[in-house]
Amino acid sequence: MKKLLFVVVLFSPLLALAQSPFDGTWKIDLNKAQLPKKPDVYKLENGKFACDSCVPKYEVAADGQDQKVTGHPYFDTIAIKVVDDHNVETTYKRGDKTVLAEKYAISNDGKTLTVNWTDTGQPSGGPINGTTTETRVGKAPSSGSTLAGSWRAEKFDEKGDTGLLYSFKAESADTLSMSTPTGQSYTAKLDGSDAPYTGDPGITSVSLKRVGDSIEETDKRDGKPIFINKMTVAADGKTMNVVVEDKLHGTTTKFVAMKQ
Repeated sequence: MKKLLFVVVLFSPLLALAQSPFDGTWKIDLNKAQLPKKPDVYKLENGKFACDSCVPKYEVAADGQDQKVTGHPYFDTIAIKVVDDHNVETTYKRGDKTVLAEKYAISNDGKTLTVNWTDTGQPSGGPINGTTTETRVGKAPSSGSTLAGSWRAEKFDEKGDTGLLYSFKAESADTLSMSTPTGQSYTAKLDGSDAPYTGDPGITSVSLKRVGDSIEETDKRDGKPIFINKMTVAADGKTMNVVVEDKLHGTTTKFVAMKQ
């Protein structure tokens, strides 16, 4: 009996590891996503474009040329090209590399904004393409482009799975690693201590802790919390509910990931 108890105690961390409900690859189901209610706010008039909902805010010349901006880890220049009153193109660069290209199209009635985008800023996995559909909040400004005003995201689509997949692996009873096809990863203890986060210029460290049956992940930039993600695996082990609190923008996103 004593020998049996010794074996159970000795291998209990391995048993916990094998039974971790987070282990495996998960895919976000965009059809079940609950997007933020806080709108994006733009201004475009007198040859100037401004993003008032961005953190930090910025205003640049809308002349199609690269304009320097500061305080944004993902890009340091932005080019705004006004094609016509209902179409605007934007190009974001970090250094000499284009990291994001967007084409904004406003419907004839001015109530719907469709953004077709291509993300080329990931460390691996190649370009990611998708479409975001937004609806106007409130009345359009009396002056400026039809793009000007407040817009709330209603639907987010991505072509392919690359940007929707992530994998967890329990390295031990108290250590969890995460990796994605686009090159983000970390290995962190579940004790709230900071660990390096790689593959994302906007996140420098991460901390994990257990909260009941959930895991709370805090993504940080230079020690300051940027995102707080609460992840909970359903009892059947097939779905994971994730609540993402964006501390910079003051928004919350909810989504469901499916076990692959």
